[in-house]
Formats: sequence, C-alpha cells, structure tokens
Amino acid sequence: TTEKMMKNGKPRLQLRPDGIRRRPGHTPQPEDQPEDQSEDEDENLIKPKKLINPISESRSHQELHRELLSTHKSVEKPELQRVLESRKRDQLIRQRKQEEEAHRTISPLEAELLRRHKKLEEYEQQQQENLKAPEFVKVRENLRRTSVEKNQS
Repeated sequence: TTEKMMKNGKPRLQLRPDGIRRRPGHTPQPEDQPEDQSEDEDENLIKPKKLINPISESRSHQELHRELLSTHKSVEKPELQRVLESRKRDQLIRQRKQEEEAHRTISPLEAELLRRHKKLEEYEQQQQENLKAPEFVKVRENLRRTSVEKNQS
C-alpha cells in the first residue's frame, strides 16, 4: 500500500469523506477542524498554571522595582547631570550672543550711545569714590572749587 501512496517519491494526497485533501501522516490544524469540535477539546484540556518566579516574588525585588518605577515617573535627574546641562545651556546662550554681536555692525547712533553710556558709568564710579573718601578730603575739594570760582570772577 505504501507503494501505491508514493508516486515519484512524493506522498499522494488522499481524498477524505469531508472533501478535504490531506497527506498521509498529516495532523489536522485547528483551522481544519470544525469550530464546535475545537471548543470541546479546549474545555477538556488541562490548562497549565503560570509558574511563580521566586526572584520576582521576593519582597526586596518588589521594593526595588517600585523604587525604580517611582524615580522613572518623577523624571528627577541626578544633581550632577542637572548642573552639567545648565552649564552647557548657558555656554550655548553665550556663544549665540557672541556670534550675533560679531555679525552685527555698529551704527553711528549706537556708537554715540555706547560712548555716552561709558562716560556716565565713569562719572557714577567717580561719585562712588568721592562718597568713600574721608570728610577732610571732601572739604578740601570744596574749598579749592570756591577759591577757583572766586579767582575766575
């Protein structure tokens, strides 16, 4: 019978009464079976239980996992990383400002404003120095001014 089933070294397909052709030794797949039959077989099968992993069930593992989740949710970065990022950000801002200043040409109006601003800063700095000077130095300067004013008049 094996010779009849084999033709040119290949197994012959057999025609079943349900009209489905199958090779000999072919195990029917779930799609080959009618739906009501597969449901009955599922009910009769013993379903395996999920095995307990002793590592993931341990209290220390659960606490570590909970801590990792909480730190991940809070998205809190380490202090060093935050400092490095802020320095990098500041450096980029300074670099952009320098590039903008290098590309920008100064107009005559801006040059005059800068000159007046510097002159004002020098005057304010001189006033600060005068405030720090001792009393007798201030009186002496006032006397010189009054004597110079009398001589000019």
